[in-house]
Amino acid sequence: MSGRVAQVRETALNRGIGALTGSLAGLGEVAREVRPRLEQVDGIIHAHLGATSPCIQEAAAYVFEAGGKRLRPAVLVATAQALGYRGDADIRFAAAVEMIHSATLVHDDVIDHATVRRGRKTPNARWGNQFTVLLGDWLFTRAMEIALDDGNILSLKVLSAATQRMTEGEIMALGLQRRLDVSLEQYLEVSRLKTAELFAAASSIPATFEPAFAACFEPLQAYGRHLGLCFQIIDDLLDVTASEERLGKPVFSDLREGRLTLPFILALPHLATHERETVEAVLLGGEIDSDAPRRLRHALEHRGALEQARHLARSHARQATEAIANLPDGGAARALRAAPLALVDRDF
Repeated sequence: MSGRVAQVRETALNRGIGALTGSLAGLGEVAREVRPRLEQVDGIIHAHLGATSPCIQEAAAYVFEAGGKRLRPAVLVATAQALGYRGDADIRFAAAVEMIHSATLVHDDVIDHATVRRGRKTPNARWGNQFTVLLGDWLFTRAMEIALDDGNILSLKVLSAATQRMTEGEIMALGLQRRLDVSLEQYLEVSRLKTAELFAAASSIPATFEPAFAACFEPLQAYGRHLGLCFQIIDDLLDVTASEERLGKPVFSDLREGRLTLPFILALPHLATHERETVEAVLLGGEIDSDAPRRLRHALEHRGALEQARHLARSHARQATEAIANLPDGGAARALRAAPLALVDRDF
């Protein structure tokens, strides 16, 4: 492993673990168990970064240097622990899941013409779209290589299906871009496909590791889907309520990039004409004054859209917790049950 990649590994690990502690406060008592496993996950990822050409090494290292919350691999590792799994397949599949997630972010930034993520230039802003699309493809194929090395066809099928659905969700989202007539049902379907399916794969893959775990597969899959929907809704709320410093990107980024998110979908029927015109102007990429975010935030709050969205997030958090009510009790299971409500209260 090159010195650069080793340095990036340590930086990304420290940032990721810090974010994990804040975002998955519910993991509490098993945090000491999760961290060593995540260190091994991180080791697999960076071993693959160090085994390719220098130009890919630099760009891929840049992606992982930004840190990230490591939510999906943490969920996978915690689920494996809750089931009583004692092997190493969870580490390999957690690495694959995190690399797939990173690949989707890389591709999303190209599609959205985003220039800032986590307070830094996006790869496409730094290296251009053509190279960045290929970088995302490389991350996807390396992730599948890691999964293939394990030899578990059932696990691989779950991961492959989730990846396919994520692509379908991105295609569906493109068809809804810069439209004011997005329905709640369409929003939830895109969110399920683009975000929740990878959470569902992460939470249910450990149930394929041993035949004795098979009965837990569907409850764990339901847990992941509801957790993912909760995560996406809160992400949408933070886009309009958090500061740019906390987000690491401009506020109202989703609307500026042409995506009508849940708070706006809920509020639009109740907005005054001038408020609706402002939303449309931002959605269509027009120039807006510096006070527009404050006015729009006030309109969303005044119409109750923010609280409605948070209520829906809480509903999915409860459904996630209920889905694994019969999981064998223990520290990891308690952490998984606490994590959804912890996500509702996250502020970054």
